[in-house]
Amino acid sequence: RDWTQRARAVDSARMNPAEIFERDYLLSDLEEEQFWREEVKVYERNPLAWGYAAFPTVYLTREYAPLDVRMDAFNTYLENMPAYLADMRATIEGPLPRTWVENALMMYGGLDQFFGSAVSGIFAPVEDVERHERLDAAMSEARAALQETVAWLEGRERDESFALGPELFSRMLWVTERVDTPLAELKAIGEADMERNLQSMREACAEFAQGLSLVDCAAKSKLDKAPEGPVEGAKRQLHGLRDFLVKHDIVSIPSDDPVTVDAAPPYRASNLAYIEIPGPYEKKLPAVYYIAPPNPEWSEEEQRQYTPGETDLLYVSVHEVWPGHFLNYLHAKQADSIYGRISVGYAFAEGWAHYTEEMMHDAGLGAGDPQVHIGQLTNALLRNARYLSAIGLHTEGMTVEESQQLFIEKGLQDPGNAQQQAYRGTSDPGYLNYTMGKLMIMKLRDDWVASRGGRDAWKAFHDEFLSYGGPPIPMVREAMLGGAGGSLFATPAAETAAGEAEAL
Repeated sequence: RDWTQRARAVDSARMNPAEIFERDYLLSDLEEEQFWREEVKVYERNPLAWGYAAFPTVYLTREYAPLDVRMDAFNTYLENMPAYLADMRATIEGPLPRTWVENALMMYGGLDQFFGSAVSGIFAPVEDVERHERLDAAMSEARAALQETVAWLEGRERDESFALGPELFSRMLWVTERVDTPLAELKAIGEADMERNLQSMREACAEFAQGLSLVDCAAKSKLDKAPEGPVEGAKRQLHGLRDFLVKHDIVSIPSDDPVTVDAAPPYRASNLAYIEIPGPYEKKLPAVYYIAPPNPEWSEEEQRQYTPGETDLLYVSVHEVWPGHFLNYLHAKQADSIYGRISVGYAFAEGWAHYTEEMMHDAGLGAGDPQVHIGQLTNALLRNARYLSAIGLHTEGMTVEESQQLFIEKGLQDPGNAQQQAYRGTSDPGYLNYTMGKLMIMKLRDDWVASRGGRDAWKAFHDEFLSYGGPPIPMVREAMLGGAGGSLFATPAAETAAGEAEAL
């Protein structure tokens, strides 16, 4: 709060435009942190927030120091865990949303399972008896605290009180992303984009699986799995994707930093894939692209359905690495803005990564193969369903079951993924940012290239956009276009007219 007041107090007349941009960028992050802590009171209500803040990955998988040094740090982390979890249990009062409890049980139970099965092997090469004795003692206490937390969660009264409500949801959009579009208009924009993608899906399925419903067409496409499994399949795909970017001159690749692929640990299994990226000043560590295995408690058929098909996985790899999150990171760490090197916002990061999926298809990825297009569209429809679920769950009284049906019927997801996504929406109202950010980037791109060569200016646009780091997209729009820059989104009517003109 003090930092926010100090930043606001600086006289803009004493700053040049770059300094004003940097100040406003910092302010957006400070105000976001205050919003979640003071207005939503996330640490007073949500056990998931405490869990996300306490993941041990940095000690276990990032080789930032020799293994014995990391072991010492991890032992200290374990020794602090019982008090940390006790603070959480003492802070959170009252009934908890059912979905939060179920996801928290998976998180804390998964962490306990992971500690019991994997950690000793990680530190086995350290030849120091005292360190291992300390690890064993700290591990025993930490696992006992995790098991106590699991029991505490199992005993909590559960309800459906997850919704922010329209006022807080609208405030979230402004504070976190500087978007002030009315909710009814936002919903109409999202519905129009979902229908656009559904129409493209109908056309692709007419070629790939004529006569099948969209749900069955998507399911048929997913039957073609990566033969070597999703982790090894993703490794193979990354080489081809990077080559595609270079060959088609789509965006600059500013460095040769490495990225590896691995299976996600059980305590991070709440979403199919994610990437962990080292800090901007780290010179040696690779980024790690994780793919989560299916929940072992699911049936064999549910696990099979959950595992992505080859083309679905291709666009997950686009999203996470080339040219999605990882390339965003490569550009951000070279940004002129010091703050841009260390802070990338939700809609910028996820909007860019999701934008690249459709952009790569438009650039020729898949060479017109309808099954590859279906892979792109199933990812787009998943994000459309997130967008509409976020608005529905948090502002319109949508139930978790209704959200799950939306993911199945229009998002074309299998039941396991649909449940996972609906549950996530109850604690992550910002997951509309994938589609919202994508649509803002598409509108900015079209406005920016209109006077700079159209399609031929895409690479210049991508490089310029990524040079800002990751501030709220409306700030980038104003900087790139000058002044307010017009509407953040194409209106549904304008999108329809553009589509009809293109068809002609």
